[in-house]
Amino acid sequence: MKLKTGRHTSAIKAWRKSEKLASKNRGIKAKIREISKDFAANTAKKDVEQSQKILPKAMSALDKAAKAGTIHWKAAARRKSRMAALLNSITSK
Repeated sequence: MKLKTGRHTSAIKAWRKSEKLASKNRGIKAKIREISKDFAANTAKKDVEQSQKILPKAMSALDKAAKAGTIHWKAAARRKSRMAALLNSITSK
């Protein structure tokens, strides 16, 4: 898109930047949701071995999202904690 010079040039650039960041964030969140659903499905089936393989991937994805600012670091920590607790609950039984 060709920019017209004028007062709103910076607003157009800011809009373009926000669209790019929103697109990136959508991809990151989709990946987290996909891994979380996979983890939840395996824990529901009480498949401990598969859940233990998925947990590090899920934690890594959450850490990367928090580092990028896509999700809040405390939200990432809370979700990681809940996943670990869920895995521990099916492991101990």
